Amino acid sequence: MYFAALLARTEDGWEASDTELDDVETLSDLSDLAREASVDDDTVLVYIEQEDAWFGVVRVDGEEDPRIYVSDAAAAARSSYGEILLTDELLGRDPGDDDVADLDSLDLDGTEDGEPDGGADDDDEDDVGVTAKGETVPSGPIGDREVLTDLGVNEKELLALDSTDALGEIAERLGAAEVLETVR
Repeated sequence: MYFAALLARTEDGWEASDTELDDVETLSDLSDLAREASVDDDTVLVYIEQEDAWFGVVRVDGEEDPRIYVSDAAAAARSSYGEILLTDELLGRDPGDDDVADLDSLDLDGTEDGEPDGGADDDDEDDVGVTAKGETVPSGPIGDREVLTDLGVNEKELLALDSTDALGEIAERLGAAEVLETVR
């Protein structure tokens, strides 16, 4: 089960809204969605979580490039929404690689992807993820670990968050727990 929300910073604090990601196919689409929620080009945070598996935070500040943090790249790679966040740049790959599947071949319907094809359980499955493009992704956190530092959540605290209620804990630190709960 997925949960996605936008938190937009305003003069009066944070405003939260839940969001559907059904029409979001790329990081650019996600950034555009965040910018639409922005007040005066201020900070917007996009929270995406897959229950007890992984969470991601995308920070959009005006027209700047989005900053991304994903708690577990391997788990996110097995999910359609996680694939949106795992860009070539984030994974340290050349964006010009022609081994990339076209969007028509990706399953972005929000259901669980990457489930075993049946048969044996592989112990290594938890150590790496495989994207829809067939690329291997290591487990563990990836991205900008200082994405929330100026908002009160430093790198050490971000890395220590458990996927069970990480977004709630982040919202609590930002002073936005109540507005986030209204959209949960």
